[in-house]
Amino acid sequence: MLLDTPLWRQTPPAVFPVCLGFMSLALGWRNAADVLPWISEDIGNLMLAASTGYFLWFVAFYLSKLIARPMVLFEDMHTSPARAGIAAMAMAMMLLAAALLPFGVSVPQVWWTGVVMQIIASAIVLQAMWREPAEKRHFSTFQYLTFVGPVVGPIAGVPLGYVWQSTLLVLAALLAYVIVTTGILLTIRRNPVLTPLRPSMMIFLAPLCMFALGFGMLGYEVAFTVFYWAGSVMALGLLMLVPWMIKGGYTPIWGAFTFPIGAFLNVQVMAVAKGHGILAVTGVYAAMAIGTPVVLYLVYRTVMEWVTGDLAKKSAAATA
Repeated sequence: MLLDTPLWRQTPPAVFPVCLGFMSLALGWRNAADVLPWISEDIGNLMLAASTGYFLWFVAFYLSKLIARPMVLFEDMHTSPARAGIAAMAMAMMLLAAALLPFGVSVPQVWWTGVVMQIIASAIVLQAMWREPAEKRHFSTFQYLTFVGPVVGPIAGVPLGYVWQSTLLVLAALLAYVIVTTGILLTIRRNPVLTPLRPSMMIFLAPLCMFALGFGMLGYEVAFTVFYWAGSVMALGLLMLVPWMIKGGYTPIWGAFTFPIGAFLNVQVMAVAKGHGILAVTGVYAAMAIGTPVVLYLVYRTVMEWVTGDLAKKSAAATA
């Protein structure tokens, strides 16, 4: 059946958290080959090629949508998941720079593009929140991607030599993390999480893992250890809550599972490299065994729902 509106005109921001998760999982597989010799590097490289193509495919469609009608970006900003999607696109661009590091292909330009996109995304979201009625403003885990997203910077920034810039990104993200987390906890205390939004609770894991990675890249070992263990404990707690989170059935919000899984895999790989032993090795294998099929299923499901137009409808995406 042909759609009334071309697919590119209704490309939803909801695709980008899945792009981000897919790429982070692929990076984890590639990096794992460096610390666990019996894991093939080819698997990670193939996944990185696939995730890069997947991401750039949707970026091209979304840019086409913006070129056709630039104001559609602001129309997309009326829901928290869509705002998170725009931030996830910027974060994925910074991860793309990390994926390109071994090849040296325009890596600094890609990294700076991601940093600038992250700043713009934060400004657009703040403007959208400011224009909302006061009663509709509230904190949510989706805001981690928007305001804590710069924490991704050191993954490629440090190898590129942007050390003080990466430090600044992490510290800015840490300040935002404290503010957003406090707001989320107060919000949840007043209003229980609605069933369709429960999968978004998985995002609690991502910033802890990313701060561990960021501080680990920058050489702050105590901070790495603190966030590593906090992330590991959080992962165990959230794993037990999965039946509660998926009780409402599939929605595009399930994309929130992908990036935390990838972030957890990467931090476990770094922990193995830093000598954290059997627990970190177990974490790598657990993340691969459980997380890989989950992420790949959501990658497939996202494409299928995008092709039929269901993803745009379910996520209330604007049309160019």
